Amino acid sequence: MAKKMFMPVLYELVRTYQAFESYSATHIRMLGLTTSQFDIIATLGNTDGMCFRELGEKTLITKGTLTGVVDRLEAKALVRRVASSSDGRSQIVQLTKAGEKLFAKVFPAHWCHLGQVFSGLTQKNLDSTELVLKQLRVAFSAASINLEEKT
Repeated sequence: MAKKMFMPVLYELVRTYQAFESYSATHIRMLGLTTSQFDIIATLGNTDGMCFRELGEKTLITKGTLTGVVDRLEAKALVRRVASSSDGRSQIVQLTKAGEKLFAKVFPAHWCHLGQVFSGLTQKNLDSTELVLKQLRVAFSAASINLEEKT
């Protein structure tokens, strides 16, 4: 019985994510970037940089993929690696001046692009959607913790 109750929600959640991802990725490609490149540039924007571990956690890009994307951004002179002042074994990835300039161009443009879709929703719709999504995330997080404790 519970399966029947949540299956339509799960279906819509997945379809919504797929539609969002398609809409977003198409625009990012129009900006001349891959989604991973955009994700890294957007995450590093307005920061002093991040170590690879933190950058991977914030972007959800796997370590192997992250290294390759950073390598390609570095080859384009959009990011640089500097030694960490707190850990000599660690490197910090930072935007270069060209990377900061690109961030200042592409992030607001993409934000506006996404905002066009959300502009069709009322503030009440946005607030209730945010609340339900938070509740769902908290439920999944708690279930994951419980599952990890059992292993």
